[in-house]
Amino acid sequence: MFFFQTDSPSAFINIKKMVQCILGYSPVKPGKKREKMQKYLNQILCGDCVEIMRNIPDASVDAVFADSPYNLQLGEKTLYRPEDQTAARAVRDEWDAFESQKAYDDFTRNWMAECKRVLKPNGSMWVIGSYHNIFRIGAILQDMGFWILNDIVWVKTNPMPNFRGTRFTNAHETLIWATPTKTGKYTFNYETMKKLNGGKQMRSNWDLNICLGEERIKDEKGKSLHNTQKPMDLLRRVILSSTKQGDIILDPFVGSGTTAAAAKELGRQFIGIDREPVYIEAARKRIENIECADLSQLEVSAPKREAIKIAFRELIDAGLLYVGQTLISPRGERAMITHDGQLMHTLYGKASIHVMAAKIQNSVSFNGWDYWSAERKDGSLVAIDELRKYLRNVKQNIKKAA
Repeated sequence: MFFFQTDSPSAFINIKKMVQCILGYSPVKPGKKREKMQKYLNQILCGDCVEIMRNIPDASVDAVFADSPYNLQLGEKTLYRPEDQTAARAVRDEWDAFESQKAYDDFTRNWMAECKRVLKPNGSMWVIGSYHNIFRIGAILQDMGFWILNDIVWVKTNPMPNFRGTRFTNAHETLIWATPTKTGKYTFNYETMKKLNGGKQMRSNWDLNICLGEERIKDEKGKSLHNTQKPMDLLRRVILSSTKQGDIILDPFVGSGTTAAAAKELGRQFIGIDREPVYIEAARKRIENIECADLSQLEVSAPKREAIKIAFRELIDAGLLYVGQTLISPRGERAMITHDGQLMHTLYGKASIHVMAAKIQNSVSFNGWDYWSAERKDGSLVAIDELRKYLRNVKQNIKKAA
C-alpha cells in the first residue's frame, strides 16, 4: 500500500482512494479487467441491465446503443385498421409500463449512470426514442454531463399510418449521439459514411424502412416477436460511423438482438442485455446465423482530416502553379493567381480560391479545391485538387523516409 504524506506528519492519503476520487471510478489493473470482461463479451445476458452492468469494469466499452422503453402510455384501448378492422400492432408490453413520469425518469437515470461508468472516455453513447421519451432522455443525458454531437432523424419510408386520423402520421424517430465529456476524442468514420452515401457527406436525416418481411423476428405463431425491433440498416450506420473493428458495443435493452447481430456482422464485439427470456432465446438463435461481412471495400481507415494539409500557396512554392497563371471554373469564369497566393477577378476583385468560388456561385461558402482548374501553357486543364493530392503524396513519402 502506498501513501502520500501531507503537510501534517500524521495525515496520510491513500493513493488508491485519491485516484478513485480524481477519475470518478476505481481503476482496475488491465489484466484483471480483460479477465473480468471475457464472461460478458459476445454474450446475450438475461437479467436487469443495471444489476448486470454493475459487474462490468469501469471504462471498458467503446460504444453504447440504448433503445430503452418508450413509456408510450397506450393503456388498454386497441387500435383497429379502418379498411378491415383488424387490430394494429402496438406496444402494450409490461416492460414499457411505468407508474409515472418520475418513475420513468428515475429508471432512465439509473441505467444511464451505469452506461456512463462503463463507457470509455472517448466512447460514443447512442440513444433512440420517439416523441414520448426522447426529450426527457436528452435532458437527462445533458444533466449527467454527456456532450451531444448530433441528433439523427430516422425518417421511416414506410411508417405505420395514423389509423384514427386525429394526428399527423408519426413517420420518424430520433437518435441522439453523445460522448461522456465535451473534450472526448470520439471516433467518427467520416470517409466511410461518405462512401456509404455515394461520395457525399452523410446528413443527419436517415431515410430507412421500418423492420418488415423476412427481417422481422417471428414467434411460434408467426407473429412479430418484438414490437419495436429496429432494422439492421439503422444499426449498421450507427456502428460503422462511430466504432472501429474489434470495438466493444453494449446494448442494455438488446431485445431481439439487432445491435448484437450488426456488431458481429461488422467485426465488432458486443454485450447484449435484456430481462425478457423470450427475447434472449430469439436473439441468441439469430446471432448464431450471422456471418461476418467483408468490410475491405467499405471501411476507410485514414480520414482526410488526418492527412497532411496543403495550403494553396504551397502549390505555387512547389512550382506546380505560378503567379499570373489562369484558373478556370466549370462555368468558364477566369481568375488570375496573384503573388500573395490569391485570385484576381475582373468583376469580383481579389479573394482566396474559396471566397472567389463562393462569390461567383452567389453562395455563402464554397470549397475552392473542388471548383477551380489550372490552365496549362498548352491550353489543357488540370484540377487544382489533383495537384494538391500530388503534393500531399510527395510530402507523405518524404515523411515516411525520414
